[in-house]
Amino acid sequence: MSSSTQSTMNIPNYDDVLVAHERIKPYIHETPVLTSRFLNELTGAELFFKCENLQKAAAFKVRGACNAVFGLTDEEAKVGVATHSSGNHALSLSYAAGQRGIPVTVVMPRTAPQAKKDAVIGYGGSIVECEPSTSSREAVFAEVVAESGADFVHPYNDPRVIAGQATCSKELVKQVPDLDMVIAPIGGGGMISGTCLTISTIAPEIKIYAAEPLNADDAARSFRAGHIIADDAPNTVADGLKVPLKDLTWHFVKNHVTDILTATEDEIVEAMKLVWLRMKIVIEPSSAVTLATILKNPEVFKGKRVGVIITGGNVDLDKLPWMNK
Repeated sequence: MSSSTQSTMNIPNYDDVLVAHERIKPYIHETPVLTSRFLNELTGAELFFKCENLQKAAAFKVRGACNAVFGLTDEEAKVGVATHSSGNHALSLSYAAGQRGIPVTVVMPRTAPQAKKDAVIGYGGSIVECEPSTSSREAVFAEVVAESGADFVHPYNDPRVIAGQATCSKELVKQVPDLDMVIAPIGGGGMISGTCLTISTIAPEIKIYAAEPLNADDAARSFRAGHIIADDAPNTVADGLKVPLKDLTWHFVKNHVTDILTATEDEIVEAMKLVWLRMKIVIEPSSAVTLATILKNPEVFKGKRVGVIITGGNVDLDKLPWMNK
């Protein structure tokens, strides 16, 4: 099943988010919000970090994966689930499937971080490797689904997944009142779409920003052009943000995002290092893009109360991006 076929005209609403949150609560953490006086002084803003790096499987994607897996009927669940992912969705779906006791197969780029591959296997998932491009990923995946008949849980272009990711900002708005804006990383757009869904419904006065690597800036270019521009195999340290927008996530981005800001590879690595050093928490490069863009665009955020979604903390500790500098 193609992702566009799966999602056409099936846009999740806030009722879906409420149902999702009740469904997944037994399997996720309500993650904490942390602050840093140093980073506030450095940016001139009040930053509130929603720490999904402290989520189950160390990634926000557990929310969407659990909603999809536990929303299946017993009959549907028998054949299991499958997906393609560079890492965090793969290990999150493996976690969710393991919790329900059903089989899961994931197609992963051969270049995906070993830590993420190890996590998939640790949760009981089976990995089929592909080349590091969107086209290879989708072609190999089509073969896998044809053989198994498993339910396709798309990493982001799936209404069940978006409704699950939307529970993150639902928690954030409750935890931190009177935010002026929220910023989250953008790759395929699952988290930003969930953020748009929640914020536009329960706190429409809050502006929504997305952060993206300059080396994989297809969402930013799509936003400027008014239509999806898809890069096939961008090269960035932010391995979770290499995939392009699809029709469902584009719907939310074009209708609700205020702006998409970008950061260079060096800026992303420096921001990641800064969070490790000052906040004493492990975040991955894809999560550091938000702080990198805040530091790069101080005029946008100065004097504002900003919710900053840290999306994950799965890193290969033997290959940290500053080790070779």
